[in-house]
Amino acid sequence: MHLERLSNSIDARKYLSRLGVDSGGVDILASKMSSYVIYIKDLPVGGANILKQDALSVGADLAVPRGTVIAVTSKVDCILIATKKQLKILSKKELSQPFGLKELAKELAKIYKTNTTNHVEIMGVINANDDSFFSKSRFRDIEAIDAIKQMIEDGANIIDIGGVSSAPNSSSVSKDEELRRVKPILDAIKKGKLYEKVKFSIDSYEPKVIEYALEGGFNIVNDITGLQNDEVCKLCARYDARAIIMHMQGTPSSMQNEPKYENILNDIYRFFEQRIQKAQSFGVKDIVLDVGIGFGKTLEHNLMLIKHLENFLRLDKELLVGASRKSMIDKISPSLAQDRLAGTLALHLEAVKNGASMIRVHDVYEHTQALRVFQALKGI
Repeated sequence: MHLERLSNSIDARKYLSRLGVDSGGVDILASKMSSYVIYIKDLPVGGANILKQDALSVGADLAVPRGTVIAVTSKVDCILIATKKQLKILSKKELSQPFGLKELAKELAKIYKTNTTNHVEIMGVINANDDSFFSKSRFRDIEAIDAIKQMIEDGANIIDIGGVSSAPNSSSVSKDEELRRVKPILDAIKKGKLYEKVKFSIDSYEPKVIEYALEGGFNIVNDITGLQNDEVCKLCARYDARAIIMHMQGTPSSMQNEPKYENILNDIYRFFEQRIQKAQSFGVKDIVLDVGIGFGKTLEHNLMLIKHLENFLRLDKELLVGASRKSMIDKISPSLAQDRLAGTLALHLEAVKNGASMIRVHDVYEHTQALRVFQALKGI
């Protein structure tokens, strides 16, 4: 006899099936092999005491501050530790309880019902401007088409075309100038029917530019303002385009001027809720969420968002992360933009592990290889 300690990230269903466990048992046991750590903020103390007892009764637990049992304060923060099976039981049990537990139960249900995908799309970046922070992503006219073809060969699922830099302190340009920059590339894509080989995204919040791209075969709108403009919502609905809603605090010219949040995970979650509701009210059906790494965030904010990306899976939308070669890497390990590939791969693989199903990258080949290795490890 011998034993082996297995990784917590194994494919539980795969191992259980190998053992010969019957199908019903696989579902039950797999739910016991995945655990959750859930931070609950401002829970009424009466609810905390009820939840503590209910959690213990099913084998889970609730970490609470000293004095909770005698209600030293009216509200407390706490941490729930539970398996998927225990979470499922608690989400039903608390529906009949007072002190805000009914509302909490609904949120707990969203968590255990969330499923991550093994399929990750790689979005390659093409910039038709002279001031994007990474010079090797800048292309003009025919050279952009060559770069697109290379990205397709390297494994890109989506190509994102933009004509305006959104780097911190970047200057704005007119809609006519933006269209002038991207038009030759969009025309060449349409002429060569490259949209038959890969999906194309327009990185813009200007309706005139977006409409031209959608008319030319594009089917994704990557909007850093998060569908702030009603006209962009209307275009996404009319062309049945996928809309990428990104969070940004402030504007590119001001976003890094001491960004602050009351609670970054909750603040961005509420922003997404509002913008999803708005998009759907206009008839937008396909929505992807981007937490906006580097857009009005400190290093700590960026790391917090990537580490706790699963928080946003409750919204039942695909998640995009774009940390490619961003200056946050330099704050951890001093480097120049051209030397940030290793840091980029580390951030993006962590994002995928935590629920991202789309990553926006400058280096397609390297990401394709890294993801294949990552997914091979995940399947063992």
